[in-house]
Amino acid sequence: MLSLFVYESSAQPADIFKPDSVKKEINAVQIHSSLHIDGVLNEPEWQLASPSPRFTQIEPYQGEAPTCETFIKVLYNKQDLYIGIFAKDPLGKKAIRAIDFKRDFNFLANDLVTLAFDGFNDRRNAMCFATNAYGVQRDYLSFDDLYFDIDWDGLWKVRTNRTDSGWSAEIEIPWQTLRYKKSTDSVQDWGFNAYRNRRLTNEITAFSPFPRAFSASRMEYAGTLKNLRPPPPKSNIRIQPYLLGAVDNYTGFDSTVKANQSNLKIGGDIKWAINPNNILDLTVNTDFAQADADLQVNNVSQFSVFFPEKRQFFLENASLFSPGIQQSYDGSGGFMHIQPFFSRAIGLDSVGNPVPIVAGGRFVSRSSKQNYGAIIMRQKGTATDPATNFFVGRYSKNFGGQNRIGGLLTLKNSSAGTNTAGTIDGFFRLGQSQSLNTIFTFTNTSNTNQQGFAGFAQYYNSTNHYKIWYTQSIVTKNFDPQMGFVSRTDVIGTTPGINYYYRGKLLPFKKILRAFEPGFLPEFYWQASTGKFIERSLYFFPLWLNFQSGAYLGYSINPVYKFLTDTFAPLNVKIAPGAYHYVFNEVMFTTDPSTFISFIGDIKWGGYFNGKLVSADLKLQLSPIPHISVLAEFNRNHFMNVGITTGNSTVDLYIIQGRFAVNPRLQLIGFYQKNALDNSQSYNVRFSWEYKPLSYVYIIYNHGAVSDLMHTVNQSENHVMAKISYLRQL
Repeated sequence: MLSLFVYESSAQPADIFKPDSVKKEINAVQIHSSLHIDGVLNEPEWQLASPSPRFTQIEPYQGEAPTCETFIKVLYNKQDLYIGIFAKDPLGKKAIRAIDFKRDFNFLANDLVTLAFDGFNDRRNAMCFATNAYGVQRDYLSFDDLYFDIDWDGLWKVRTNRTDSGWSAEIEIPWQTLRYKKSTDSVQDWGFNAYRNRRLTNEITAFSPFPRAFSASRMEYAGTLKNLRPPPPKSNIRIQPYLLGAVDNYTGFDSTVKANQSNLKIGGDIKWAINPNNILDLTVNTDFAQADADLQVNNVSQFSVFFPEKRQFFLENASLFSPGIQQSYDGSGGFMHIQPFFSRAIGLDSVGNPVPIVAGGRFVSRSSKQNYGAIIMRQKGTATDPATNFFVGRYSKNFGGQNRIGGLLTLKNSSAGTNTAGTIDGFFRLGQSQSLNTIFTFTNTSNTNQQGFAGFAQYYNSTNHYKIWYTQSIVTKNFDPQMGFVSRTDVIGTTPGINYYYRGKLLPFKKILRAFEPGFLPEFYWQASTGKFIERSLYFFPLWLNFQSGAYLGYSINPVYKFLTDTFAPLNVKIAPGAYHYVFNEVMFTTDPSTFISFIGDIKWGGYFNGKLVSADLKLQLSPIPHISVLAEFNRNHFMNVGITTGNSTVDLYIIQGRFAVNPRLQLIGFYQKNALDNSQSYNVRFSWEYKPLSYVYIIYNHGAVSDLMHTVNQSENHVMAKISYLRQL
């Protein structure tokens, strides 16, 4: 059957083509006035610029002409770069899709246009700015189309307008936000690309075409933005002070916790762009009250749950300091997650509660040849943890086309001792479609005198027709990266795999189906300390259908062998050591995520150690208009004859999230969650007003309550906070 797929693939469009030697071009035009940013391209200055050349289709038919045209014009003056976008659509407003007004919105569920700038012309790094048809912003930094600072927030402005012939966007980006080389030439040409997703048909088109296996931030495929005369890069400073008032109430705690507390706090951040390559960030009395709270997860696997960083100070340049390995969005690469530095180790305790940060700083230098930086933070002592100092140092050297080697050092020091982790890593582009990522980390903990090691090598071969990978990892028993994250210790992992992408002539219902993508994702693990074979999982996806709408449906069957060396207690169900053989099944699906109502599901059933387990995670998204969005989630784990007592138990988790927005700058956001595991319930309500770009007013209410099964312990806490921040760019 696979040989038939390979034969048929020859009839599909071109696979991984090389970048064009003659680049597509768009000319920028200098003006001597400022534009009023309202989303309507009716100023006479826009008539001075010629529209971009025709876009090329990336999805679903690579290389073909678009069904809906997109035009881009570029203007600039001494202060700002202006981009005008017109996305034509014969259905006009009726075709536009958007599900909410969240910044850094879900790019799979919105009409959007994304711009990627390579101001250094190194064909490796990109600053990316995206907007949907309602003017919601999404921005990120990309490095080698491998590492992404998704939550980086730049200072820029966008407004949009929706008409019966499509939608338009007007974007203003200050030169101070952009990063580009200092040049003696009066005129500069930058690497540039743009892509559009017309979400109704899920058609992706680009200014400069690239293989659909890659993204628009693969800058070697970029076109050229010509005739720019940016002002010489100069040192600029962004100051963002804040004032916060908080009232806290605690019920059911012991006498060491004061029932009622109040707090007035002043602090802030300073960003000093010394030049386009070097940036210094300083923070004092750091506060993250506005950061999204973590949603609970009921985990039944032997892998630790990774909660992403959500605090703004740590998000920028996170990719520079965070080389590592983790599973990709499509399941490739394996379950092992090793990251020598993870910023959530700073300012948060082991269960995610905030710990005060006194002050800190970060310096970063990026260029086409090398990148380096350092982070220094001071964490205040608490009743349970001593005051702690943190240091992170990073250096990486670029060479060849897109290769890199680097080193990382982390130090965590307190009166309890010092934890040190030293890392050597490398990334090697072996061709247009092949890459090798490696990392080796050593840890030492002074108070226990324990040393540990972790390492991995991960090979990828990604084309339009298949993705093949092989990951080899090892983590010793005493590996202890106290400033990092590791999903599992004392293990040797081997995780090869393949996903196949078929769009050939035998694919039926092509108006509905986009691709048939079966996959085989086996995983093998040995105990590192003994060499004993302890786990085999043979994930086989005989069915995975991707639909033209963005929906998918997949089914997998997984024969499993596990040898537990110690007692394992998922969700308080104790399972004895020993050997277990079982098989479980899984169905994963989503309907079109861009419609006003959509469903997402992940259902597992079958064997689980010495019994059975049925797990279901179901989500219902309601977005009648982009201003109103509600997401309800129900998670159930039902154990049958599992564990030492071979009893039955059910653990349910309910989560409801809501977002109500007047516009992208004025929103009310909240969530409620209830977990039967510990009889806990919590809710968070946050009012957010961006009264000027990146300056905010927040009013926040948090409630949390926990009780044991006998209700002998009942604890609750309530927090009310008001915070105002102001950003001034000098």
